[in-house]
Amino acid sequence: MKLPTIDGRYLVEILLKLLYTPSPSGYTDRVVHLVCEELERLEVAFELTRRGTIRANLKGEVSQPDRALVAHVDTLGAMVKSLKENGRLQLVPVGHWNARFAEGARGTLFTDTCQWRGTILPLKASGHTFAPEIDNQPGGWDFVEFRVDAQVSNVADLLRLGVHVGDFLAIDANPEITDTGFINSRHLDDKAGTAVLLAAIEAVRREGLDLPVDCHPIFTVSEEVGSGASAALHQDVAEMLTIDNGTTAPGQNSSEFGVTIAMADEVGPFDYHLTHRIIQLCQEFGIPHQRDVFKYYRSDSAAALTAGNDVRTALVTFGIDASHGYERIHLDALESLAKLVTVYMQGPPLYRRDRYEIGPRAGFPIQPG
Repeated sequence: MKLPTIDGRYLVEILLKLLYTPSPSGYTDRVVHLVCEELERLEVAFELTRRGTIRANLKGEVSQPDRALVAHVDTLGAMVKSLKENGRLQLVPVGHWNARFAEGARGTLFTDTCQWRGTILPLKASGHTFAPEIDNQPGGWDFVEFRVDAQVSNVADLLRLGVHVGDFLAIDANPEITDTGFINSRHLDDKAGTAVLLAAIEAVRREGLDLPVDCHPIFTVSEEVGSGASAALHQDVAEMLTIDNGTTAPGQNSSEFGVTIAMADEVGPFDYHLTHRIIQLCQEFGIPHQRDVFKYYRSDSAAALTAGNDVRTALVTFGIDASHGYERIHLDALESLAKLVTVYMQGPPLYRRDRYEIGPRAGFPIQPG
């Protein structure tokens, strides 16, 4: 096992490509093609599920017990709920995010035949008209509307543009990278995780690293709406490492620097043995890290477990400030994560016994105590 060099320039370049590619849950085909093209460039074999989850394959010395490394390419967004008499659009969110983060956002509306630009605004948006009422109006998705950048003033005008109920709205990412290494953008959850996984794959291919078992990078397309990796695992996968965001907020132990290792989320604790293997790798290779517990959080790992997959799961994260809003991370966390993922791929299987879905007691581990 060796600690490879992560190409920071590549990591940032692929992250920006992902951020500039709209992909709200349910409207992810474009970003799926982008990731597929990148895997083809890296000469990594892959296949697609019916809905577009990508299951790639990095061959190891043996095929079992193999492991999956998972990130999701879908993001938050919105959908047209109704066409309003004033020529604007009522919205419902795609995924769980607060309407206060939507106010003022620019976005692209995708109709059946074309696309339109526009802005999400509160119902009372003009200070010159409503004065203090703009500060007193309620918040929520029932109190915002989408203003299309076209000459429209009624429902008939909207229909003329080809706008219909159920059209998707993709919110602009608006990424900015500062000289101090901070990355500010919407949709870093989980396009930053996807960039980390691609950067790890790039390092493995560039440095010709040997893998002891098959590794399956998996890019899911419906994590933000709950299903995620529920039906995308190879049936012989024994270990699943998910890459996603960790929340830096009061009461949390996550950080925008280093790797944040999740010990549990709202579904329950992650696998004890796999999680501690990850901690051990961070210690052995000098990768800065901290641990955290998330109370209001699900990931692809939770989706896989609740769907009935009998797989050891762990979650490693990049600390993110203002999650599901206008988010901020630091490049240090992404590079630390990419290093961790590459050394994990080079490690032996956690337990040889795990190559069997069910078996005898022999070889089953025991926790300290």
